[in-house]
Amino acid sequence: MAEQLHITRIHLPTLQTPPTPASYDKHRGQGTPLIIDNGSTTLRFGFCTSATPRCQPNTVSKYKERRTNKPLLLFGHGVDTESGAKSQAKTPWEGDVLLNFDALENALDYAFIQLGIDASSVEHPVLMTERLCSPLHSRGLTSELIFEQYSVPSLAYCVDSVMSFYHNNLPPSSVPFSSDGLVVSFNSASTSVVPIMQGKGLMSHAKRIPWGANQATDYLLKLIQLKYPTFPTRVTNTQSTWMLQNFCEFAIDYPTLLRTLKDPLRLRASERIIQFPFMVNAAEEKTEEELARIAERKREQGRMLQEIAAKSRMEKLLQKENDLQYMLNLRERRDEETKKEWENTLQEEGFENDGELDSAIKKLESDLKKARKKEADGGEPEDPEPPSFPLIDVPDADLDEDGLREKRKQRLMKAGYDARERAKREKEREREEREAEERREEEERDRDLTGWAGKLRKEQEAIMNKIKERNRRRAALTDRKSAAAQARMKSIANLAADDRVPKKRRKATGEDMFGADDADWAIYRKINTAAASSDEEEDLVTLQAVEQKLLQYDPSFTAEHTHASLSAQRSALLSAFRPQYEDGDIEGKTRLHLNVERWRVCEAWFSPSMAGIDSAGLGEVLQGALSRFSDQEKSRLVKNVFVTGGPSQFSGLLDRMYAALRPILPPEMPLEIVRAADPMTDAWKGMADFAKTDEFNRVSVTKEEYEEWGGERIKRWWGGNWNSSVLVD
Repeated sequence: MAEQLHITRIHLPTLQTPPTPASYDKHRGQGTPLIIDNGSTTLRFGFCTSATPRCQPNTVSKYKERRTNKPLLLFGHGVDTESGAKSQAKTPWEGDVLLNFDALENALDYAFIQLGIDASSVEHPVLMTERLCSPLHSRGLTSELIFEQYSVPSLAYCVDSVMSFYHNNLPPSSVPFSSDGLVVSFNSASTSVVPIMQGKGLMSHAKRIPWGANQATDYLLKLIQLKYPTFPTRVTNTQSTWMLQNFCEFAIDYPTLLRTLKDPLRLRASERIIQFPFMVNAAEEKTEEELARIAERKREQGRMLQEIAAKSRMEKLLQKENDLQYMLNLRERRDEETKKEWENTLQEEGFENDGELDSAIKKLESDLKKARKKEADGGEPEDPEPPSFPLIDVPDADLDEDGLREKRKQRLMKAGYDARERAKREKEREREEREAEERREEEERDRDLTGWAGKLRKEQEAIMNKIKERNRRRAALTDRKSAAAQARMKSIANLAADDRVPKKRRKATGEDMFGADDADWAIYRKINTAAASSDEEEDLVTLQAVEQKLLQYDPSFTAEHTHASLSAQRSALLSAFRPQYEDGDIEGKTRLHLNVERWRVCEAWFSPSMAGIDSAGLGEVLQGALSRFSDQEKSRLVKNVFVTGGPSQFSGLLDRMYAALRPILPPEMPLEIVRAADPMTDAWKGMADFAKTDEFNRVSVTKEEYEEWGGERIKRWWGGNWNSSVLVD
């Protein structure tokens, strides 16, 4: 089953082994440049002589440990080790702007400790990334932190996407950087387009849209929550990011893809199923000794209950015998007392006359007789004896007033007894007919199970068609132009023109003959849209009985074939979009089916409005950026459309960009789109390559320049945000 459905288990993050600080000996006193790629999700750092950077999630959390009540400062993967620390985690970034400088200081402390720097100051030049079009004030605060806190000798800033382009188009050591290209950088909080002409980033022509991997992750999570509002497990941002990276991709033509996915079979073939962890309540298995002890305990409890019931019956029997003896003694006093005294005695005992006393004595004697017989038979109930009505056949002339009253009473009792007997015989006859029908059905089922099941399936289909036809007619009545609604209005008009009572008489007396005929109630149900059909409830009961038989005896008939299941699924397309699972299927209830969402999330890069973002898409931004260049310059740019950043690794991106750029370019103009060799670390590697050149020292702001001009001192160079002028605050 799992292989046919291509089920993937949800990724659960594992705890990372704490990294070991590096040795600082070979860099001590050498002044090796430090490279820091300060990303919004990942911090990459290291010396420029390293082959690869050290990487940690750019997350910090100040947390108080419960057992020792000591404050802890956790960074990177260390935040995942404490569940309480995750809720207090924060990053230096707010979207695409660096705002939290306390977290930045903690991140830099961690980086320098892991690099093994044990000196009182960081005596290494620093090359650090910044966002495209970063605020000047943010850069000034960052410079102030690095110069004042760590006393670095010099500091330079660069745009990460430009440095990734530099690394992938690295010229020979003796040749200056002069490549042309159009850099498209997919970042965590934004996506930017930077034209590069003759090795110089044209930041005045750069564009940026407020859509990145973080927004895509949130969008996917919202789509999942909308699709599964009652999902039993909480889906986290980390899991949503994992699903985005592993299952989402770009479509070359998104509208055409949606039209293709209207076919339920294609929709099911395109889905990816993610199985979340679930727990099955395993039945407790008992040993034979435990089962024997439980059975013995139940038998003992049964015996105790029987003894309690027998004791209660004996107490009631003794009470009735005492009451009978008391009433017999009371009746013996009738001959000893005067009439007046006897009437007072009866009133004190709650009797109106001698007849009530005799009836009570007779009833007690009958109850005692039944109870004694029941005790003698071992507590089994006996069939009641038919009552006798001796006065029924006695002529009225032979009876006095009390006898006539008793005769009328017995006649009523006999009528009630006869009615109960007739109802009992009718029930017995229906039971016998039902048992005979069940025997005939069982014989037919044993003789031909396939034919019997086929007959019941036809009966089920006929009943469902009747129910569907009723629903269709009820829906048609809501449309006043439909044939059903017009027929209803015609029926109402005919009732209003009823000539069974003259119009003058109806107007004078208000007399109406509606209801005199049984057909009136049928027409009433026909014209009243809110009235339920008299046969609807019977059909539902019959349908349920038929489906229960099929579920019990037909192995090919499952719960998915029942009327309730088919009504819940509503359509094959909706069933393919979100399959329904039975209530007891815990494994199925903890599955996510991703189909349309796989392409919809990525399409938001080209149509942010579909996710509620008021911004142009990537295709429009590329067209706007290229429109500012001549055809000759445009031809140089589109020969090297360079894609970098983590989301650039999504499948189908290059084809989607080609489909967006090709129609806006002349047919003869060549177009080539390439992806960075390593989109995750190429920016850091490009910074390391540049730090080894002599130009790095010329573009850096020294400690002396900072002390003279302040933290907002900027030097222009081809890889920075400002490359056309020198700005001084």
